[in-house]
Amino acid sequence: MQGHAYTAATLPARSAPGRERRSGAGNALGAAGLCVLAMALVWAVAELVPAVQWKDAAVLHDFTLLSRPSVDQVANFLLHLLSPLPFTLWGVALAAFAIAGGRPRVALAVIAVMGLAPLSAELLKPLLAHPHLHVGGTYVGPASWPSGHSTAALALVLSAVLVAPARLRALVAVIGGAYALAVGCALLILVWHMPSDVLGGYLVAAFWMALSLAALRAADRRWPTRTR
Repeated sequence: MQGHAYTAATLPARSAPGRERRSGAGNALGAAGLCVLAMALVWAVAELVPAVQWKDAAVLHDFTLLSRPSVDQVANFLLHLLSPLPFTLWGVALAAFAIAGGRPRVALAVIAVMGLAPLSAELLKPLLAHPHLHVGGTYVGPASWPSGHSTAALALVLSAVLVAPARLRALVAVIGGAYALAVGCALLILVWHMPSDVLGGYLVAAFWMALSLAALRAADRRWPTRTR
């Protein structure tokens, strides 16, 4: 069969599954490290750089100009979805969906992210408190970084993306991203947080999700399952 002989050089190279998983866990850990660096940078410039402090306060003031009864009502509704009871129910529903799909490790990751991300945000607030400038009479207290609501919003969205079936993951990411962004805007319109607080909250949620993904991939390498 002369016309069908193949040499080793012409065969496509394939990576071993274990190597792919190790690379995936390493990438997730790298992303978690980048989140930590970004959190430190955001907090440092928001506290130590006067120009950034002024811009932070100015952006907050600009958002407050959007406030009116109808807008405030929608903003309060978006934030109500992140109150302790609804947020807990969201987490239970996502974990139950993952378990029903035969993915108990993903369920544990969801519980970890949705539990630890908001908790760590609340613990950081008094430790990293610093005074803010105020423009036009708008003022936010010192113990505000990072925002617990923006942390919870993105933790919920990322958990939903993790649990969603592959064919729906992009749609869930788009809808969830829009919701997390709307929550951030609501926090500014209602003068609950500074823009830097909202950004810090997003980074806290991203950190915990990256860490959970690293743990998931390491667990898959150590204890392989029948389904990916």
